[in-house]
Amino acid sequence: MQQQNDTTRQLQVPFSMPEGTVTDEFAMASLSAAKQQLRTAMKHKLQALSPESVLSQSSTVFNKLKTFRPFVNAKRVSVFLSMPGGEIQTDAIVRHALVSGKEVFVPYLHKNPTTSPALPVRVMDMVRLRDLADYESLMPDRWGIPSINPVTVHERQRIFSGPDAQHSQSTLLDLILMPGVAFDIDPDSGAIRRLGHGKGFYDYFLSRHSSKSAELGQQESSVLLYGLALSEQFLSPSEGAVPVGPFDQPLDGLILGNGEIKSPPAAK
Repeated sequence: MQQQNDTTRQLQVPFSMPEGTVTDEFAMASLSAAKQQLRTAMKHKLQALSPESVLSQSSTVFNKLKTFRPFVNAKRVSVFLSMPGGEIQTDAIVRHALVSGKEVFVPYLHKNPTTSPALPVRVMDMVRLRDLADYESLMPDRWGIPSINPVTVHERQRIFSGPDAQHSQSTLLDLILMPGVAFDIDPDSGAIRRLGHGKGFYDYFLSRHSSKSAELGQQESSVLLYGLALSEQFLSPSEGAVPVGPFDQPLDGLILGNGEIKSPPAAK
């Protein structure tokens, strides 16, 4: 019981944007500090989870997802490839999506071809897996995450590229299954908030995906954003709140390891 109380205290991350005459720079520094504090607390919390619990919760999420209408209806799905522990394992999801005939895209990190002090040095694209054998051939990176061989990227359909045989210039995603460190629900708006790992890869990708949607004639991006999370990654009000800034996009939903599906009020 004492250990649980200590964990709860660790997760309590009070955060409010500075008021009055403080500068935006100070506000963003405070936001960054609050996010990092929560990441540290969550790291300790998730390290205490047994592999059996992670696998059990991952199986629950997979079984829920198989009949979940947004997933069933999606033609082009982006799925994150999991670290060995501390988050929902997506291997079964990727295999099922491929066997079901979906176009499955997975993250690929690379150097930003556009150099500017205002832009990130490394960015994320989503590239398509050819088939199950292709997925099984991926080699783990230094974090144990299956990764696309850079040599093969130019042969693959992807979201951001020039004209190619795979028609990448007109490709948009229907559904993105996203990882995260922590999630919660805004008590005022009901928005589902996500804390990422701090690199901004998804934020920048989603901004570019929205711009591409507009360029292709869509008034707004129709891609659905759903988080997949272990139950321990969802914060109760007593554990504090997920701090968010102007570039943090709320989710369309969240599927938890206990089988719960969280949706904002407008989606219910």
